[in-house]
Amino acid sequence: MLQRLQIDILTMAEKSGHVGPALSCLKIIAALYSHVLRIDPAAPDAPDRDRFILSKGHGCMALYAVLAEKGFFPREALAGYCRSEACLAEHPMPGKVPGVELATGSLGHGLAYGAGQAKALRMRGSPARVFVLLGDGECDEGSVWEAAGAAVAQGLDNLTVLVDWNGWQACGRCCQVTPGFALPEAFAGFGWDTRVLDDIPLAALGEAFDAPAAPGRPRAFLCRTVKGAGVPFMEDDLEWHYRPVCVADRQRAIKSFSDA
Repeated sequence: MLQRLQIDILTMAEKSGHVGPALSCLKIIAALYSHVLRIDPAAPDAPDRDRFILSKGHGCMALYAVLAEKGFFPREALAGYCRSEACLAEHPMPGKVPGVELATGSLGHGLAYGAGQAKALRMRGSPARVFVLLGDGECDEGSVWEAAGAAVAQGLDNLTVLVDWNGWQACGRCCQVTPGFALPEAFAGFGWDTRVLDDIPLAALGEAFDAPAAPGRPRAFLCRTVKGAGVPFMEDDLEWHYRPVCVADRQRAIKSFSDA
């Protein structure tokens, strides 16, 4: 399944940049939709559905590929990505794409929204959970930590953060842009139930995400990933944060799958 999703992303990326960030978070999103989220593609707005917020909205090609795979809309619709007459924009739009909860891409907003959703669901007695995917560079935003503190104060154990921890942000490596900033220690210091996950199989990743939360504590999973994951010549290369994928690039990538 992952390889098919990677090909879908590579095909969409002929029309835009951000293939590296999309490949980086693909496995996390696929694990959620395959093993964790209580959702129904036939009823994407069901009141007690689990919510997934892709705060790093520039990685939306991964979300689109997974939503199509799971039947939220036909896979043929992926061909309309980034076309003016279609609904699959370069950043996701709720109300246009089934399964998209929030318009994202202005980084640092997803966790605050997710915490608000988790609080509202708790207040009306819903069993639904909220999962928010952040980029590690996004965690430079102060609004992330304001929301992190509020979530602990409110005891939101129905809220889970997943950090796509690939070590890069738009202008360089995270360790160079914000040296000395340790994400696991930061979340733990705010009182989150924090766990670091290395590269593990899809099902094991889902099992970790789906484990019961500690009462009264939101959870944070710091997922070690690779920018451009799965395509050897794109991996750990900041160029693929911005560069579109031409036909020759896509063919080279697909050949690397068959050679592996």
